[in-house]
Formats: sequence, structure tokens, C-alpha cells
Amino acid sequence: MACHAFVIHIAVQTPLHSNVGGLLSYTHGHALPPGTLVRVPLGQRELLGVVWESVPAAHADLPAGVALRPLAQVLDALAPLAAPWRQLVAFTARYYQRSLGEIAATALPPALRKLSNAQLLRRLQVKKKAAQTVPEQEKLVALTAEQQSVISQIEQNCGPFLLYGSTGSGKTEVYLHTVAAALVADPQAQALVLVPEINLTPQLLARFERRFAPTLGPQAVASLHSGLTEAQRLQHWLAAHTGQARIVLGTRMAVLASLPQLKIIVVDEEHDPSFKQEEGARYSARDLALWRGRDAGAKVILGSATPSLESWYACQQGRYQRLDMPSRIAAAALPGVHLVNMRQQPKSTVFAPALLQAITERIQRGEQSLVLLNRRGFAPVLWCGDCGWKSDCPHCSAHQVFHKGERRLRCHHCSASQAVPRHCPHCGNPDILALGHGTEQLQEALEQVLRNVQRPDGKPARIGRMDADTTQGAGQLQAQLAHIHDGSVDVLVGTQMIAKGHDFRRMTLVAAIAPDAALMSTGFRAPERLFALLMQAAGRAGRDAAFVGQQGSQPQMWIQTQQPEHPLYQALLHHDYPGFAQQQLHERQQAGMPPFVFQALVRADAKTQDAAQNFLHAAAQHAQSLPALVGVFLYPPIPMAVQRVANIERAQMLIEAASRSALQKFLHAWQPLLHPLKKQHKTVVRWLVDVDPQNL
Repeated sequence: MACHAFVIHIAVQTPLHSNVGGLLSYTHGHALPPGTLVRVPLGQRELLGVVWESVPAAHADLPAGVALRPLAQVLDALAPLAAPWRQLVAFTARYYQRSLGEIAATALPPALRKLSNAQLLRRLQVKKKAAQTVPEQEKLVALTAEQQSVISQIEQNCGPFLLYGSTGSGKTEVYLHTVAAALVADPQAQALVLVPEINLTPQLLARFERRFAPTLGPQAVASLHSGLTEAQRLQHWLAAHTGQARIVLGTRMAVLASLPQLKIIVVDEEHDPSFKQEEGARYSARDLALWRGRDAGAKVILGSATPSLESWYACQQGRYQRLDMPSRIAAAALPGVHLVNMRQQPKSTVFAPALLQAITERIQRGEQSLVLLNRRGFAPVLWCGDCGWKSDCPHCSAHQVFHKGERRLRCHHCSASQAVPRHCPHCGNPDILALGHGTEQLQEALEQVLRNVQRPDGKPARIGRMDADTTQGAGQLQAQLAHIHDGSVDVLVGTQMIAKGHDFRRMTLVAAIAPDAALMSTGFRAPERLFALLMQAAGRAGRDAAFVGQQGSQPQMWIQTQQPEHPLYQALLHHDYPGFAQQQLHERQQAGMPPFVFQALVRADAKTQDAAQNFLHAAAQHAQSLPALVGVFLYPPIPMAVQRVANIERAQMLIEAASRSALQKFLHAWQPLLHPLKKQHKTVVRWLVDVDPQNL
């Protein structure tokens, strides 16, 4: 080891459930600063790693006879990742039961894995020379008394804050002012703004660029989300890491970005389940934002018109400071809610006549309507009335959805697709029926019933559709949003992606079609999510008080339901989130559900359902010997709601504890026992632990 005087411990992307889930050790001629990026050999591959510690070889505690391999390359063109970032990665790995390397790899842009030190140096030099068009400075608007009060409280207190603001109350303006104040107070300060979904990014990014780019420069605002190319993501990440980007706006992945001078974090629509990663490292960006803010001494603002029950309860416990903005900007009225009892309509009714009349009137006045159905495709399933055949996915325990435009059946779980059969594959019946409705079918139905309705300019009504199928191509999302904003679309049909965050100035009516399905869900969070979705959707109507006043219109929210007497709809009728939250928290406390208990899921994927459940049964038996089991309850293993995906059977076991620390202590003691267990259950493909699961 004479020429390799130091042992370097490296975080490399290896899954925690493998036998190499910890730090890996290599040799190097001299010590390297923690946070340095390196390339290391692993088997036949060469991987990106992050230096965690350097130890003199003479003091390294290594097993006898072990020969370490040297580092392949040191990427010292880039400044080391700072201690707060490493602490964030370490906490995320520890809390969510993942490996350090897996979390570090999740946080770093994929393009870094392919670059040499020389290539990285060139990227840094090119980045500094890059020029962009500076947008025109946004005209500042006068703050309302509520906005001024909230901004003052944020400046005077430490937080964290829950900004409970009605849809259209001007929460974004509060974000802009508080970010501006932080950047003025410290010329090196950085801000992080998180949104739940990519489709919300363009509009908010444009607001921040108009506000800050003219004074801070064209590269002061950067975005991080999965819709970027690898080159764009690397460029924006480097801007954040070097401090050139003063504001980073992104989806959940951005919470792990390297921001050495972070002073303020905003989590918009904090209630949204999209902040919880559901694949790979299953972290919650909202919860990590809170931890990161506390660790870095940065202020954290959670904003929502329908806060998560966890955040609402945290305010009641005094852990967050609640700031209220109940009024809409310019005295705009919240939409009136109309409940349509579909039990009183003919069985095959898709749109109640009164709703169609209301939509027609708005088209004729030059106003826009939004029709919400949280199910894409034409119909959820095809069915043969003669033999009972259904369009089941051959690889999953789910139906293949009928997409009429493509003439395809497509599984929304494994993406398998096939052409629509011309007759029943089992009995030959040519009359195959489409059961249920999807956004594609609603668009077609509206085009038919509104074909003779004219806009004020005498042109026929135009029906648009916005869902995952119509926005998957490059630039399609921005193009569709532009058509809505410029009035090219009179009625917009879509899924939940159109229901939150967007500022459609001409929208005066929102209609929810068949929302009752969510009430049938077995998940205890279903009512909370449905209420939030409908409240957010209602908030798209009547946002522009001047336009509504000029039109002489009344913004409305229509809900077609079989259960108009349901407490959820009755609370929605009065826009009563506090009442709904109180009722839900009472029910959860009675039932022993979060936020009154803490949960984790352990999931097993195997070739058979028996194999998956046998692994979980064995894992539960191993847990019985642990002293840390005190105060922790393990439920029996059960199949997941969608039991089979891509020919892999899935089972899960719920773990519950009255305290977070008891749950964490148990998981840390229990997880090492699961590694050798997998070797005994060879048909198990993988297993994972999901802490604070959102979907049971």
C-alpha cells in the first residue's frame, strides 16, 4: 500500500437489499475531501461515487487478506458536495431504509455518471459562457392586506409555516416576495421551490423568471424535473451546485439538489401525493424539505388550499405556524357548488341536462368550462355480453384500457398493448361493449352534443382534452396550455393534471364527472384526496374577478354524484376544509390511523403469490426475537391491491407503531435479518421497505 497511502470510503449506487449496500472501500495516493466525486471500478463496470471518508491505510480497519482496488478517476473539476448535502443524503438513507449510494445517485444528474474529469471541466466552462434571453420585468402588483400580514409574519418568525390560502388568494405572490426578501438579505442566498408535477412547472417558472431574471441574470432561475433532457438537467444542477442559480424550481427530485447557500424552501400544493416517490428510493420531498430546512437553518413554507391532514394536525400541535389567506384576489368569489343527484337521472346519463345547458351558455358567452374525470382512455374495459369476456391484461391483475383513437388496448400498469379485437376472442360475438367512461369518451360525447353550439364569433365550440396521453410528446404540454390561455379551447376535458395550480383566466365552470369511485377505495386517504382534488378543481373557476364581472357570470362547480348527502360533498358545498379536516382527523384517531400512528410497509415481489407471502411470514417470525419489537405491531401479509404486475406477484405487510422513534428503531434492527432471508427464498425477485407509505 506504499503508493496507495489512503483508504477512501465511497458511496456507490448499490441497493440496500444487496450484499454491498454500505460504503465501498478503495485506495488512493492521498486523502480526498468528503463530497468529492470519483469514478470507481465495481465488477466489470465503472460507477460514479461520492467520497464519504478518507482514512490512512495504516489505520484502516480491514479484514485480513483483503486487497482493495484503486480509484479509477477523481472528478476534482467540480467542488466537493458540501456537508449539509451529505447530511441530507445520510438522513434520507437512514430514515427511508435505503443505501447511501442509492440516495446519492438519485440526487445526482444521470449525465454525471458518463463524464470524465476533462469533460466535466469543459461543461463548467461552457455553462459560464451560456447566454439566454432575459424576459421583460414583471409588473409588480399591490399586495392585499392578507398577503402583507402573511409576509410580515414569515419575516418575523422562524417557521416552518403552513400557508393555508384559498385557491386564487395569491399564494404565489407571497412565495415571490419571501424569496425576494431572502435573496436581498444575503447576496449568495439560494431558494428552492417545489411543485408536485411537471405540468405545473412552466407557468410557475415563467413567473419567477419574469420577476428575478431581469435583475439577477438569465441563469439565476433553474428548473429540475424529469422532463428535462440529460444535458439540461446537468446544466441546471451545475448552476445550482456552483451557486449561479439563485432559485431552483422543480418537482420532488429537486429536494435533493446541491444548494450550498439554501435559505428558503417553498413547497407548493404540499398536500399532493406526488411529492412521495413511489419507485426506487421512496422518500417524501415534502418531509425532506422540512428536515432540510431545519438542518440548514432555512425557512420552510408549505402552501395549500387543502393541506394534508398531517400538516393540519402539526399546526394543531404547535409544530407548524399556520398562516391563513381565506379571501380571493380582487374580491373574486369562490364558485358556487351544485350537487347533481345522478340517482334521479336515467341510468345511461353521462351529462345531466342542466349541466349541458350551463356549459352551452358559457360557450355562447365566450367563457371556458373544465370537465374533470380522473380516468384516461376511452373506457376502462371492454366486455362481451354473451360470454363475459373482459379485456384483462395478460401480465397484470388489471384490465387493459380501451384507447379508441389508437384502436389499442393498453395496460396502465405494465404498458403492454394490443390491437382492439374485432370480435370477442372467446365466443366470436362482434358486439363487444365499452364499459365505463374515460376522458377520450367524454371528449367525443361533448363534441357530439355541442356540435351546433356557437361561440360569440359564430364559430363552432371547440373541445380539448388534456391527460397523460395527449401531453407525452415534447412540447405538447406547453402547446395545450397555450391553446387554453389564448381561448382556442371552449371546453377542456382532462384528468387531475388540469385540476391544480393552473391559472385559467376565462374559466368560469368546472364539472366533476363520476367522482364517487374514490369513495369506494379501501385506502384510508381516499376521502382526503378526493376532497383536495375537487376543491383544487373548483379553484380553477372564476379566478379573474375582472373577467367574471365583465361577463356578468357566476363561477360554478358542478358535481355529478350518486351520493349527494355524503359528508364530504356537504363540506365541499360550503368550501369547508376545516370542518372536513376535523371530521377526518376524528375518524382517524378513532381508527388508529396516521397521523396518530406511524407506518411502514415491507413488500415482496416474487414469481408466485405464495412465495411472496412466505417470505413476509418468515420476516415476521425473525422479528419476534428482536427487543426493538416492543411497541411495534406487524399485520399479516396480504396481496397488494394490484396483485400481479408484469407477471410478478406482489404482497405486502403493514408495520405500525405509536411513535416514530420506535418504528425507526425496529426497522434498523430488523432490516439486516432480511438480507440472508432472501437467499433462502430464491423465487423472491426483490423486497423493499416503504416508510410513511401513501398507498396501502
